[in-house]
Amino acid sequence: MNFKEKILSADSLPAWREALRAQGKPLAATNGCFDILHAGHVNYLQAARNEAGALIVGLNSDRSVSELKGPDRPIHSEADRAAVIAALEAVDAVFIFDELRATTFLELTQPDVYVKGGDYEVEDLPAEERAVIAAQGGRITVLGHVPGKSSSDIARRILAD
Repeated sequence: MNFKEKILSADSLPAWREALRAQGKPLAATNGCFDILHAGHVNYLQAARNEAGALIVGLNSDRSVSELKGPDRPIHSEADRAAVIAALEAVDAVFIFDELRATTFLELTQPDVYVKGGDYEVEDLPAEERAVIAAQGGRITVLGHVPGKSSSDIARRILAD
């Protein structure tokens, strides 16, 4: 499949999700900015993919990255970030969302498992995200953290030059 076909819209996501259900494939979902892709991201996304039969990545829009990370971010546009993430073998689909929280993305996606990185604890996740997963009978998995790998640290070094 061409990586561009893996970037879903709000119109195409529901049919894609239904096709997975028809195939009996459980879905894992994760989300983030993924502004400067590094080895920690790649390892994390592969581990997230190992949690289910398919993986969708919710990608923060440029506007939401700027609001979350500051006016100098993102480094890469949402279109570029989506293309890079979609090109990874571990990723089955990418969906760009504009909100600060992943709640609407999770409602649309209805994952069987919501995967977060080791820099989170389940209790630290927004209550509305946890509620969406609970309401649809899914589970939340927190994967281990890879120390020393941070897009924000990399961005600070780039912007300081």
